[in-house]
Amino acid sequence: QVQLIESGGGLVQAGGSLRLSCAASGRTFNGYAMGWFRQAPGKARDFVAGISWNGASTYYADSVKGRFTISNDYAMNTNYLQMNSLKPEDTAVYYCAATTYRVAITPLPAKYNYWGQGTQVTVSS
Repeated sequence: QVQLIESGGGLVQAGGSLRLSCAASGRTFNGYAMGWFRQAPGKARDFVAGISWNGASTYYADSVKGRFTISNDYAMNTNYLQMNSLKPEDTAVYYCAATTYRVAITPLPAKYNYWGQGTQVTVSS
């Protein structure tokens, strides 16, 4: 069982940056693929970024490609989402998730086994 705790959200002006952290406890997330999703009010939970179980590959939604970077720090048992050039449309609750699915980096929420509680990101114009 893996427990995930997100942090790093907040209020930032458009063009600014934030780094979200996803700390894993209970067991190491080494061997799990990790993903970030976001959900704005009244909308579905959308895939943002993912990293493969071995950290070798990453995959991004078109809307964040070139602006966001996902990474793992295995020593700290923490996954990160670096968000640059933030836009008002990036405003949402951001969730990290872990999956044992290894075939590919999946954007499907249903494939993820463990979820964090979410952290709010608000980008003002």
